[in-house]
Amino acid sequence: MTFAARPLRLSTADAGFDAALAQRLHWSAEVNAQVEDTVTTVLAEVQRRGDAAVLEFTARWDHLEATSVAGLELTQAELKAAFDGLPAAQRAALEAAAARVRTYHEAQKKASGESWSYRDDDGTLLGQKVTPLDRVGIYVPGGKAAYPSSVLMNALPAHVAGVGEIIMVVPTPRGEKNALVLAAAHLAGVTRAFTVGGAQAVAALAYGTQTIPAVDKITGPGRDYVAAAKRRVFGLVGIDMIAGPSEILVLADGSTPPDWVAMDLFSQAEHDELAQSILLCPDAGYIAQVQAAIDRLLPEMPRAEIIAASLNGRGALIQTRSMEEACEISNRIAPEHLEVASADPHRWEPLLKHAGAIFLGAFTSESLGDYCAGPNHVLPTSTTARFSSPLGVYDFQKRSSIIEVSEAGADKLGRIAFELACGEGLQAHARAAEMRLKR
Repeated sequence: MTFAARPLRLSTADAGFDAALAQRLHWSAEVNAQVEDTVTTVLAEVQRRGDAAVLEFTARWDHLEATSVAGLELTQAELKAAFDGLPAAQRAALEAAAARVRTYHEAQKKASGESWSYRDDDGTLLGQKVTPLDRVGIYVPGGKAAYPSSVLMNALPAHVAGVGEIIMVVPTPRGEKNALVLAAAHLAGVTRAFTVGGAQAVAALAYGTQTIPAVDKITGPGRDYVAAAKRRVFGLVGIDMIAGPSEILVLADGSTPPDWVAMDLFSQAEHDELAQSILLCPDAGYIAQVQAAIDRLLPEMPRAEIIAASLNGRGALIQTRSMEEACEISNRIAPEHLEVASADPHRWEPLLKHAGAIFLGAFTSESLGDYCAGPNHVLPTSTTARFSSPLGVYDFQKRSSIIEVSEAGADKLGRIAFELACGEGLQAHARAAEMRLKR
């Protein structure tokens, strides 16, 4: 069967451009009533019945029968055996990717994840104490595809941060385990792993069961039921983000081979029908070349049907008046992945404010970031890059303020605090400060 992909063609010179762009960008994060009802039931049952509910829902939806949740746990020996059993090329690739991801996050910890302090002239000590979380849960998708890269991207920054226990949950429908996922868990230092998925896995991590320990934070991507469950348990535990469909925006000046750009657009479109791929370029002729490359390359793709549905439903090829305007529109979109396919990417990078990750230059395909470049591939979607950041070491740490006031400091600060506390009508605050003043 042949599939055609015709992303929406837009021009910023068109009178209705803003409305057309807004319509193309629209994606509702709202979950439907059936999902909400199911998740409500699952959370309540796991909280009430623990292991028994986890077993029931795992049998119902993953068709995986077990007599106990302990029977769903993957042993460290099983994880290591999966790693040892990989073909040499796969094992080497996994090790190389893990080393790069670890090195990047170690640098990140050094730059932004260390405690610090200083003393005032009066001897008062002020600072910040950075400590790792005690226990985190990482959710690894395991339905339509297996994602060993997600194991690395979630577990390694937690490990670098110093998290004491990393609990992994991964669905294994009908008991089908992916050796690469298990090997990645071994390599990334996962403490315990369970073949449980869906809302019941999120519930088990949030509330704890007789076998699965409760965690402090849950990270990792998932579809509707997982996202809804994470949203509901937030507050009891921390979460990383509620991720929407995958996105790529390519900012092109016409210097990159059009086949490369077409394939980069495919790289996100193949995730699912709701993924979004957008090209911004001031050169109409180059946009036409990219469309021709799409037409030529699409029949070769195993996931051509999904790519075509994604590009037809949410894709766009946009002609801008200039590269400067393209940068402005990119900031408005705030994409998850932003490729600057330019002969001089550093000319445009200072103009780009909002993106989950920025890939500079023709040779920097987004797919390298997904697997092995080093920075985290868990990124904000749906314009949330305006205020959110990639998953990192800092997501697995917390910060406590450190205050040690000297005698001289208590006299100076106490007079300030006394006046402000009186102004707020909080007399005990004022008196507590006043008692430490020098007479």
